[in-house]
Amino acid sequence: MTTLSKLASSSSILQLLVQILSNRKNISKALGVYILYILIKYKRSVLGVRPRDEIPGPPGYPLIGNALDVIKTPLDKVLQRQVYLHETYGNTYTMSVPFVGRIINVRSPADVEHVLKHNFWAYEKGSRFKTGLMPIVGEGIFSADGQHWKWQRKLASLIFNVRAFRDYTSHVFVSEADLVLSYLGSKADTHEPVDLLSLFYKFTLDSFGHIAYGTSFDCLKNPEVETPFAAAFDRLNHNVSGRFMSPIWQVKDWYTGNDKRVAADSQFLKKFALDLIHTRRTEGWHGKHKDLLQLFMETTTDADEHLTDDMLVDSIMNFVIAGRDTTAQALSWAFYLMHRSKASPEIVENLHSETERVLQGDKPTYESTKQQKYAEACFYEALRLYPSVPKNIKTCVEDNVLPSGTPVYKGEVVGWSSWAMGRDEQIWGPDAKDYNPERWLTGEKPSSAKFVAFHLGPRTCLGQQFATIEAITLMSMMVSSFTFELVDPDTEPEYMASLTLPMAKGLPVYVKRRNTSARAL
Repeated sequence: MTTLSKLASSSSILQLLVQILSNRKNISKALGVYILYILIKYKRSVLGVRPRDEIPGPPGYPLIGNALDVIKTPLDKVLQRQVYLHETYGNTYTMSVPFVGRIINVRSPADVEHVLKHNFWAYEKGSRFKTGLMPIVGEGIFSADGQHWKWQRKLASLIFNVRAFRDYTSHVFVSEADLVLSYLGSKADTHEPVDLLSLFYKFTLDSFGHIAYGTSFDCLKNPEVETPFAAAFDRLNHNVSGRFMSPIWQVKDWYTGNDKRVAADSQFLKKFALDLIHTRRTEGWHGKHKDLLQLFMETTTDADEHLTDDMLVDSIMNFVIAGRDTTAQALSWAFYLMHRSKASPEIVENLHSETERVLQGDKPTYESTKQQKYAEACFYEALRLYPSVPKNIKTCVEDNVLPSGTPVYKGEVVGWSSWAMGRDEQIWGPDAKDYNPERWLTGEKPSSAKFVAFHLGPRTCLGQQFATIEAITLMSMMVSSFTFELVDPDTEPEYMASLTLPMAKGLPVYVKRRNTSARAL
């Protein structure tokens, strides 16, 4: 066909289209067909998000996907909802949410290990994670990706491998635990209930203050008084926790004024940290043991540059989450599980017997905590059922295929719930929902792909031993001197919406001394 013929043919087609579209009825029909096409294509997906009808999941609505499901689920029921969805749809289910995109939720240990370890560089925290959590974690290690994460990880690894730092922290834990025992003794004498979660927060924050800044927050000197730093930190943690999946969190924060509260608390915490940093830069360090701040100040980036004040603030704030919240919450869930009405009394008896045998009346040390395998089992079993970070997500940055055979396309999000995995009978057997420390003492320990409370792969928690030693130290000293009775042993505590897993109403208990020859209080 000649060029002239082609032009003539194109002109005819164009004229035909003009004639069709000039008719209003035809325009309406064409528009209706197009709308019908869009509704069918995105019948359970968000507009613009690749439909994945081959993956099971809760039914969504055309164009908005599962937005209503996400909005209607209370923040303190999200984890139970994830368990239900896995039980309904299997190890893999999917949802789509406006402004979030496609989320593929997995429960198989092989899939989780694939994402967190074997294909680590194909999955990142992503911009949404960073934006939502910026007020509390900044540019710190929790939200960092790529090379920025790599040098922070290297820096933190060097610090946690310093032997002197390890021994120093063990001494701090014992010193702060003595203050806990003193307070518990006063409550045992007056027969008043004690909120263990609040007390554990104060213990871990004071311990962290010594280790991070070289000074205590003095929470345990007067446990009845709220510490401004802790109050601001808890509010901030709670107020940014709902941003992960909410498609309208910016609008909601603006409408409720939450954005102003977040900004105020974030600024308060940053100023607190900056004041400590400026004091250190002015006065220098003269202590026997270098604290976390000093170690960070003396290290350099890959470009051989010292950390700026903002970088120091972000680094320290990230470690507050890891060093204060997670251990305190895990301890509270452990004490709940050991003392609830359906718990076997042998658990506390075994823990007490091991403590007496190992310590023989002495204070815990780094070496003694390594011998307390039953105490470790009690702590890890609590983390299995009530993990301190109960859910997490990663964004795929290159097309990938999970071991289960599910393709994951660039831009899609993979989520997993440690809470749901800990209750999965396929992973843990028919007693998956039972609190049974003995499972950690028979045969090989569960793989980190099954037990992901401390994460997995290159991002494995550097503070695992740190947290374990801290928890065993306090547990041992408490059960050596006291017995505990839950105020409400029949009711499972509700958790509060947060980045971690705090109890919504604390853990009130009654305290009794074991005997008159207990450790001097």
